[in-house]
Amino acid sequence: MDGLTPTIREYYHNMWKLHSEATFLFNTQTEDGRQALILESTIFHPQGGGQPSDTGFITNLNFPFKFVVEDVRCKDGIIYHFGHVENSEGNSLEWKVERETKVELRVDEARRDLNSRLHSGGHLLDISIRNVGLGHFKPGKGYHFPDAPYVEYKGTIPQAEWQIKLEELERDANAQISRGGKVSAAILPYEQAAEICGGQLPDYIPKDSSPRIIKLGENLGCPCGGTHVPDISEIRNMKISRIRSKKGLTKVFYNISV
Repeated sequence: MDGLTPTIREYYHNMWKLHSEATFLFNTQTEDGRQALILESTIFHPQGGGQPSDTGFITNLNFPFKFVVEDVRCKDGIIYHFGHVENSEGNSLEWKVERETKVELRVDEARRDLNSRLHSGGHLLDISIRNVGLGHFKPGKGYHFPDAPYVEYKGTIPQAEWQIKLEELERDANAQISRGGKVSAAILPYEQAAEICGGQLPDYIPKDSSPRIIKLGENLGCPCGGTHVPDISEIRNMKISRIRSKKGLTKVFYNISV
């Protein structure tokens, strides 16, 4: 939207914050008819990077209703909180809070926890890939939704090795979970970020940028905009369900205990 600066992403700096205060800027209706709130800052993670969006609600103490956040998306740096307004009886209402008003944000804790564990599991899988001798595999897209999480890699495994690698990956990942290790996030200058990530960053990251880097324990970091657990041990358990190699790509599917 014209005249708006990018939404401040509070979760970039504190991935475990579930309650905050923000300034309400706009209430808009998108082309598909959905109602959306735009705030100056947010703790809600928008869908992206293979991670589902947060859900929750937004309230103002001066009004007896709440905005139920059903979906969160980002476009051109602006984060849209999609949902509907309801009162205590569940009846739908219009959002009538004035601009520049302070509102309270609450993220659904159970959903954030599950999404963070799934996303952290995907990064842990990248580490295990290197540990079992597949360091030449280059991580591609990840899908960290509860229905069928996976990470895709450039490279293939001969079918005869699938079961062996599956067992090795699962054993290595769970050994790391048992040991634990602090998970951190930091926005760093490009050169420093590249050093932490093993000497280079993916080509899609501009060299004049300051990327956000996630580190799991003492392992190499990687660029990521998602939310993660505070400690590797909180992933709890990982099951490598299957490996599929085809046309130069390998998908490794995994699950975590709920």
